[in-house]
Amino acid sequence: MQASEIQTIKSRFGIIGNSPLLNQAIEVAAQVAPTDLSVLISGESGSGKESFSKIIHTLSLKKHGQFIAINCGAIPEGTIDSELFGHEKGSFTGALEARKGYFEVTDGGTIFLDEVAEMPLGTQARLLRVLETGEFIRVGSSKTQKTNVRVIAATNVNLLEAISKKEFREDLFYRLNSVPLYVPPLRERGKDIELIFRKFTTDFAEKYKIKPIALSENAKEMLMNYPFPGNIRQLKNISEQISILESSNGVVVDENILSKYLPQIQSVRNSGLSKISAFSTEENSMNEREILYKVLFDMKKDMSDLKKLVLQMLKNNGEVDPNILKGNPSLFKNIDVEIVNDGIYEADSRPNINNDVKLLPIETQSHESEDDILDISHETEEISLSLEKQEKDMIVKALLKNRNKRKYAAADLGISERTLYRKIKQYDIEEN
Repeated sequence: MQASEIQTIKSRFGIIGNSPLLNQAIEVAAQVAPTDLSVLISGESGSGKESFSKIIHTLSLKKHGQFIAINCGAIPEGTIDSELFGHEKGSFTGALEARKGYFEVTDGGTIFLDEVAEMPLGTQARLLRVLETGEFIRVGSSKTQKTNVRVIAATNVNLLEAISKKEFREDLFYRLNSVPLYVPPLRERGKDIELIFRKFTTDFAEKYKIKPIALSENAKEMLMNYPFPGNIRQLKNISEQISILESSNGVVVDENILSKYLPQIQSVRNSGLSKISAFSTEENSMNEREILYKVLFDMKKDMSDLKKLVLQMLKNNGEVDPNILKGNPSLFKNIDVEIVNDGIYEADSRPNINNDVKLLPIETQSHESEDDILDISHETEEISLSLEKQEKDMIVKALLKNRNKRKYAAADLGISERTLYRKIKQYDIEEN
């Protein structure tokens, strides 16, 4: 495919950038568009997967048909079959009349199934039948109907891992993955980041009637080295904030100003919690609250183990069994401990602790009775219950605030509507 053709597609769909990975994705989309093959678009959230689904539809033989984009994660599990395939009157409580589903409405067009990994297993089986035979059955009906729909799916999770966990059907994966299309995250697109930032700030300057801002060389380097977990969506938000809040301070933004709008980098620099890695693979899928909970649990466990160790030493007249330390390496992973006959000393501590400080021998400390030692071995369970209660209270408050409208409550809580639906059932929350 010639570079001029790729550039024409970029201009038509408002895509900015020249990275090889981006050009390759556009080329794949253009080549597969005229066929009837299913396409599975993979990429991180906010990387622009829906734009590629529109490219495929617009350049396909079904371009005159309807195009519908559906977020599978935003539809409650109990209603997704009805939304996709329709239902008959009286098929379930509240079905006051028959309703066409998306596969019936878009006959001759294209359906884009975003977050397809969130689809329940039962719905996955129905989707597989549509892909293989073009047939579906409305909820509450026994009549088979036909549809001629092009299916494009997208996901931001590893479907092979989901298959191994029995959360996604393997046969559906291979049926959807007729043509895989990978949309690169923003951090893999190099200088495209600066180009997109410049486009956003120019647009916002025009929208708000202000002067467009520019970045210093150091600020450009900082921007391009930022990992952007939220991808283009996050870059757009940052661009809008800086355009509005810094326009009165001058048109050139340096790295000091820019760093204020990249809070995740700043929080990692200032954090003393070495257990949190800002963008590690392990923590990437966890939100900030989950990371905080994990750290708190780890700290509580360390404190519990340490108190048990002190209690053991008091029982044994200050002697320490080396096997105890071997069984709890996490307690002293950043501290070298020297064990002697008359006590335990800190030989080498963390950099932020004065190395001259020594722990007193056990004999010189006032001996408390065993009853005076606080046993916190039960506290982990109590904290777990407390966190669950706090989560339930947050959900109840969000529902009350939004008058039981799950869509808006889920948005306030920062979770998908389907996750909120599952939490409501888990905590047996009554919606008045």
